[in-house]
Amino acid sequence: GSLMVSQAAEIPPYSVVHNSFRHNPTWGAANTALVRWLPAQYEDGEKQPKGWNHGRLHNGFTLPLVEAVSKKIMKSSFKRKENLYSQLMIEWGQFIDHDITFTPQSTRDATDIGVDCLDTCQNIHPCFPIQVNYESAKGCMPFFRSSPACIDNLHLANNFPLQRQQINTITSFIDASVVYGHTLELQSLIRNYTSPTGRLAINKIFKDGEGRPYLPSVEASPSACFQNPRAPQEDPRVECFAAGDSRVNEGLSLIALHTLWLREHNRLAGALKVLNSHWSKETVYQETRKIIGALHQIITMRDYIPKIIGQESFDRYIGPYMGYDPTVNPSASNVFATAAFRFGHATISTVVRRFNESFQTHEQFTHLRLHHTFFSPWRIVKEGGIEPVLRGLMGTAATSVSTDKLIAEEMTEKLVVLNIQWKLDLAALNLQRGRDHALAGFNDWREFCGLKRLKIKEDFQDVVKDKIIVNKILKMYKNPDNIDVWLGGLVEDHLKDSRNGPLFSCLIAKQMKSIRDGDRFWWEAQGTFTKHQISELSKSSLSRIICDNSKVTEIPLDAFKYGKYPNGFLPCNHIPNINLEAWREKKKTG
Repeated sequence: GSLMVSQAAEIPPYSVVHNSFRHNPTWGAANTALVRWLPAQYEDGEKQPKGWNHGRLHNGFTLPLVEAVSKKIMKSSFKRKENLYSQLMIEWGQFIDHDITFTPQSTRDATDIGVDCLDTCQNIHPCFPIQVNYESAKGCMPFFRSSPACIDNLHLANNFPLQRQQINTITSFIDASVVYGHTLELQSLIRNYTSPTGRLAINKIFKDGEGRPYLPSVEASPSACFQNPRAPQEDPRVECFAAGDSRVNEGLSLIALHTLWLREHNRLAGALKVLNSHWSKETVYQETRKIIGALHQIITMRDYIPKIIGQESFDRYIGPYMGYDPTVNPSASNVFATAAFRFGHATISTVVRRFNESFQTHEQFTHLRLHHTFFSPWRIVKEGGIEPVLRGLMGTAATSVSTDKLIAEEMTEKLVVLNIQWKLDLAALNLQRGRDHALAGFNDWREFCGLKRLKIKEDFQDVVKDKIIVNKILKMYKNPDNIDVWLGGLVEDHLKDSRNGPLFSCLIAKQMKSIRDGDRFWWEAQGTFTKHQISELSKSSLSRIICDNSKVTEIPLDAFKYGKYPNGFLPCNHIPNINLEAWREKKKTG
């Protein structure tokens, strides 16, 4: 069995454990199976992915190759901008996804069968290569199946015990595990235990121009991260950064957000220690962590989710908070992690913009093609810190998805993964991942959400206005029931004021509601914070956090809303602030 890290390992000393938690200690815990809202549809009923057996018929037809779907339907070279939201909103989606789910892949070689997944084009567990119909190139792209969860914890998590299930290695709760890690071991790597004020560790070599800290480096050096090709030999290497989540170095925007939260933790810890000089460093650390976790929940549920599913879906599926419900399982679902929350992959911008103080193209640091920013922490350290990137995110309108332009070419042709030498295709990977997990098809999920199954072309035209795309999909899949859920969810026309169609809006909403209602430590749950603290916390915003921890001095009230500078930008002293007095504790005399 896998190591069970229950949420208990995460619980700060001040918490009270209710009975319900003892009944379901694995709910939402790290290293447990992703839950299934619908049973898996493996080809052998147990573990073979969809498309494993060549020639196997599904509803009378073979499934189209994911690579062909990517090339014919997904690929786009130009993405429209919309002017409602900023690119920062897109990046928050990736950041918060990393707080909720992480599905590990099987290790590289199938040693028991003596095959390396990088060299085979055959389906042999754990290799499930993506077949490519190129005449010239290699016949496949490598693909590693997600690791299976151990059988012995399955009965706890799922109603479908004999099927292969996949793991979520991190806690499903929005608990800032992305900042603090999801194990005690990881936490100890990123804490500064010598600090009397309960701080997180910072980079020992580099800091920004104002003396603000960067994330610490990973322990092993030299690390795999790319280096500045033009750096003089004697320059110290900029190693990969370490954070609560190992994916921090994937892109500059992620690094910038991780850096903000590191600084915010240390800023709050210092202020709380001043207010409560009698607090031990452990108390300071835990109380700060508790506030940071609450801020992640507030920014996500109040400022982010309504924009991506639309207020109407929010009211319909999520509704007002009614308190902790011990019968709700907060665990991440397989369809959310593998399909619905990957809607964001279609909104990745192919260019990373970097702006100066007046939100114009930076004189020194030009815009970068996305593939030049993967695993390149040196660009933050050597190219002006996090500010040019943050301003670029706030000052650029979010890319929008149009059905005929789903995935940027930069992601289908040039995706870089460390230690794998060829360029991967994100769209094909996502489709293959859905099949690896044997997710039910698009129509089954529509039915699950109370939406109508789409049987004939006319049904499709009700939900996908673009006739050409409907024809392409029906031509490739032959039977509507075979459509991969990720593709189907992406092509639906968006709901009003939403970034998603009806299916993904429903699935994301259901997941968020269960994460909120099933969390005993939700920031508004009774006993988590005092009434005074709750009213202070609700004044907070991502804008305020950027103001407090960077050189940015002007910002929109809601950093996710797009305005062309200077329209809608306010000086930082106009952005509301938390008054930490609510955390002052009288020293007990006794």
